[in-house]
Amino acid sequence: MSQTESKRSHPSWSFPEYTPVGTDLSSPAAVASYDRNQGTDAAADDALLDRLGVTAGICMVDLGCGTGSLVVQAARRGAEAHGVDVSEEMLTHARGRARRFGVTPHWHRAGFLDYAHRAAPADVVTTKSALHQLPDFWKQQALLNAAAVLRPGGTLYVWDVMFSFDPAEAEDHLQRWIDSASRPQGEGFTRADFETHVREEFSTYTWVLEGMIERAGLEIVSHSFPRTTHGEFLCRKRLPMASA
Repeated sequence: MSQTESKRSHPSWSFPEYTPVGTDLSSPAAVASYDRNQGTDAAADDALLDRLGVTAGICMVDLGCGTGSLVVQAARRGAEAHGVDVSEEMLTHARGRARRFGVTPHWHRAGFLDYAHRAAPADVVTTKSALHQLPDFWKQQALLNAAAVLRPGGTLYVWDVMFSFDPAEAEDHLQRWIDSASRPQGEGFTRADFETHVREEFSTYTWVLEGMIERAGLEIVSHSFPRTTHGEFLCRKRLPMASA
């Protein structure tokens, strides 16, 4: 399916989600570099889709889909796959990937805050390395919107830069991350990329995200923090309370 606009109206004081934060990804070359640096891996995408039970007939929505690798792999399985992103350049790259694999996911130029799902409620909603684009107040609104997209009992998966270290030790952990993860230009994300992320983007603490997830009407099924700077939450939308 061709790209569609899928937006809800918001008041003028809403967060400017379409204004990029952090590293500039507004050109095709920058998006292609980002895709390489992310280490896009179809096998890793398939492993995650297996975990989430994404098979033929499942409706999956990927919020902040970026270059679209997870969406394309879901579509290759026969899922009704929706990719949502505010970046026209990201979606252009994603559509090209879909064409190469001969699949037709649904692409929507929209954000966490204004995506309006106009299909049957989703079985699975995912977001990987994207929620940090929003400050904490707006993360909560984004999680409320993600929960509204899901059917009762549906799954939300979040992977991102998130901090599980003691706040008093933040400087040591962040410096260690930047020192160990940085790569030379052309070989991955650089020191400047990581410094920009910490300075200008909005990664937050795991315990803050836990509260937001619960207040969005979701229960945390499992979580994993393989590094003190990264982690995931696997969540389920609560079922309606049975009437007395």
